[in-house]
Amino acid sequence: MTSIRVLSVASELYPIVKTGGLADVAGALPIALKSEGIEVRSLVPGYPAVVDRLEAAEQVLEWPLFFGGATRLLRASCGELDLLVIDAPHLFGRPGNPYTSPDGIDWPDNGLRFAALARMAADIGLGDVPAFVPHVLHLHDWQAGLAPAYLHYSNRQHARTVMTVHNLAYQGKFPPALLGEFGLPPEAYATEGVEYYGTIGFLKAGLQFADRITTVSPTYAKEIQSEEGGMGLAGLLRARARDLTGILNGVDVTVWDPATDQNLPVHFSASDLTGRAAAKAALQQRFGLKPLPDAFLLGVISRITWQKGLDILLEALPTILGEGIQLVLLGTGDTSLEIGFRSASEATAGQCGVVTGYDEALAHLIQAGSDALVVPSRFEPCGLTQLCALRYGAIPIVSRVGGLEDSISDLDDDAVPTGFKFGPVTADNLARATGRAHAAFRQTPLWRQLQANGMGRDVSWRGPASRYAELYREIAT
Repeated sequence: MTSIRVLSVASELYPIVKTGGLADVAGALPIALKSEGIEVRSLVPGYPAVVDRLEAAEQVLEWPLFFGGATRLLRASCGELDLLVIDAPHLFGRPGNPYTSPDGIDWPDNGLRFAALARMAADIGLGDVPAFVPHVLHLHDWQAGLAPAYLHYSNRQHARTVMTVHNLAYQGKFPPALLGEFGLPPEAYATEGVEYYGTIGFLKAGLQFADRITTVSPTYAKEIQSEEGGMGLAGLLRARARDLTGILNGVDVTVWDPATDQNLPVHFSASDLTGRAAAKAALQQRFGLKPLPDAFLLGVISRITWQKGLDILLEALPTILGEGIQLVLLGTGDTSLEIGFRSASEATAGQCGVVTGYDEALAHLIQAGSDALVVPSRFEPCGLTQLCALRYGAIPIVSRVGGLEDSISDLDDDAVPTGFKFGPVTADNLARATGRAHAAFRQTPLWRQLQANGMGRDVSWRGPASRYAELYREIAT
């Protein structure tokens, strides 16, 4: 088996720094690839949260001036992850999450910050960092999207590139006046280059110049080639359709394992689900719900946004709660929707509970204590919560889009069903789907079979890692 070296490039990485599913993928895939004989190093910005977690860090190279300040490249590890870290305090040594200040405002120099990430990736891909010379750069989302452009305009031999789209809605668009500051030549600002509707398009650049493009589910790979789903990039994606592959994400089954999860009051497994009752009781108590063990309890772990269909859920809530169903929601997002859910919770005390913000431990408890997990997204590249739900015996109720369509089989459609699907995404259709699930919940043998089917499904990274390894070898050899 040919040994392949891969540089994974991402703006966030679980368990060090996380704002969403990108971090989960970027953290789990390199570890899963080890069993495929792939050597992976992950290039990440040196945010304070990253630098503080490094083990045995050593300096690889130093630049007196790199994108505006002194910069070091560090080689280090964190658990099973082998890292290269851009220690550039002028770019990354700031409070807040990777993209915004503590008051939630995007950093005004985000273009420069992530151009630096992509430039460093490209330098490594050009072989200019002897400590690690990769065969392939695996670039995640817009923050790494300029790297293939830097390689293209270098006119030098370089590593091959894979560009993964985790969510096409986030594209990274910046003023054309920054072209020189980014270190790109004038000819790069063209339709066949990085120009994108009068801006410099980071994701567009990656899609234009990467050797291969992947996205995080087969159905989403089809959806983004449509005008509706392509968000301005459909034409380019159709033109590159032969180079575009959808590979469904996995989840880290060591982190998401009800038999060992330290966030649960009692452990359980597919062969013994009795511990779910304790989790349900703890969940009801945490959200101030009535302690009814036989109530049908829906869980929602989501950004509270239009994309995630949470406005549809809010509209359907009176119908759902009118059936005596309980619901808990953990998330943050649109202020008006947050207010709407809090108002609903106050008006239906004991039946609906809301926690705004994000709490990793509480997310695990929701998976373990909910009878069903609701994911009503208008579009969903992959989705990870429904995969975790399968692991924990929470039956997914999902819209028929993207990775939700690919990962869940409906009770009425499949010989081995794992959940309930609905479409189009409307409040009425969501309410009907929860009603179908509620009826199935009352049939205990049927519900137990759904749980067994889901918990028996392999949602690990083993299959996806094999697909990625095959792709790397195909383009590198």
